[in-house]
Amino acid sequence: MTADSPQVQDLKKELAATLEARRELGPEYEPALVESFVEKVDSQVRRRLAEERLLSARGGAAPSWTAEGGLAERFGFAVVTLVLAIPLSAIGAAQAGFGGLLVAWAGIVGVNLAHTGRLRRRTGE
Repeated sequence: MTADSPQVQDLKKELAATLEARRELGPEYEPALVESFVEKVDSQVRRRLAEERLLSARGGAAPSWTAEGGLAERFGFAVVTLVLAIPLSAIGAAQAGFGGLLVAWAGIVGVNLAHTGRLRRRTGE
């Protein structure tokens, strides 16, 4: 998926719509809006992975950028993490102040460290 692919453009539109809905509805609807957006991103990722698996099962070689632990996986994970960090930070800070913000970012860092460890175990680094 490239930055100008239809799937990425759809996700950008979804994110813009989610942010606009958050402005209109207020912070009490933020968790539901974030969950909805994450579900859409998850469905896009799952569909793309299914397409790659189907291609591999048919004997076609998957593009090199999809190699597990490759640059695309690491970059995609980092982008998704940063996109989700914004509403998580807002929710944590709004609900529990600075402590909530620290807890949210500790979770974000923890998820990234776990992902990095998983990639290193798989690639044998």
